[in-house]
Amino acid sequence: MQIDIELLKEFERGLDPEHPERSRIPAKVLGYGEISTIFEIDSPTTMGLACKRMPIFQTEEEIAHYARIYNDYNNVLQKEIGINVPDFGFVWFAADGGKIVAFDLQRKLPAESIGNRAIHLMDKENIRALFVCVLRELLKVWSFNKAHPSRALGIDGQISNWSIAEFSAEKLHINSATKLLYIDTSTPLMKKSAVEQLDPELFLRSAPSFLRWLIRWLFLEGVMTRYYDARLVTIDLIANFHKEQRPELVPMLIEAANEFYSTEGSLLGLAPFTEKDISAYYREDKTIWIVFLALRRLDRWLHKYILRKPYVYILPGKIRR
Repeated sequence: MQIDIELLKEFERGLDPEHPERSRIPAKVLGYGEISTIFEIDSPTTMGLACKRMPIFQTEEEIAHYARIYNDYNNVLQKEIGINVPDFGFVWFAADGGKIVAFDLQRKLPAESIGNRAIHLMDKENIRALFVCVLRELLKVWSFNKAHPSRALGIDGQISNWSIAEFSAEKLHINSATKLLYIDTSTPLMKKSAVEQLDPELFLRSAPSFLRWLIRWLFLEGVMTRYYDARLVTIDLIANFHKEQRPELVPMLIEAANEFYSTEGSLLGLAPFTEKDISAYYREDKTIWIVFLALRRLDRWLHKYILRKPYVYILPGKIRR
């Protein structure tokens, strides 16, 4: 992927994190993750690229390590596990004030092809088929982990992390041959000899410094480890339909998951899923992310009005959950 690093440097110099669209080089927000924001920079050399800005690194050693595992993660997904990912690239540079800024970049995909948008365009039969396609992709990861006990990959299977290849709003038909692309590769969760390679402390950098100990104590280990657990990833995938405003689909998805793990995925030996499992998980997950975002907004307010310092992170607006 050809990347115009000078353009990214110029963008960073004129960035308004609170209002990216008002930056010296404007940016259009494409989507919000729980930690970072994805946008398209309004410039000829960056149009068609989805850019995820990550101002969380403090040393060159940190970012060099991240770059290695980021590339390893993408390569293992594609070449060893067989999960498709969009064309990607990664660059970093020292910005004003001495901070280090990194950009994960991917080829931009049609908005309607992303799972959380597609489920509002399809009927229940096709949504169920899409859900089963996602379970098949996830099964590739769990099978790889079982076959490679000294290595393991974690994955966030939420529906918003998948794109339907060659998506057509006029031909909304999903079947077992439908090709998916996994797009959330900027959190490269990898274990080697049971040791997590991604430094979890990186994801506390955007939280208020005076509360990082509390977040670390209450949430961090559970959030990091659940993406290696086939059962929890499946529960998270189903529960995410609440956030995506399709809660009426949950019973159908539970039935589909139980059928899948009693047939194609039976080697995993997962216990059947229930609506109680999903609702309990969603309540806890919703609380975690509401609290985390509220603390980040508090930190932005403190930087702006008390500390009189720039706040370098881009926060989402109101998120429906």
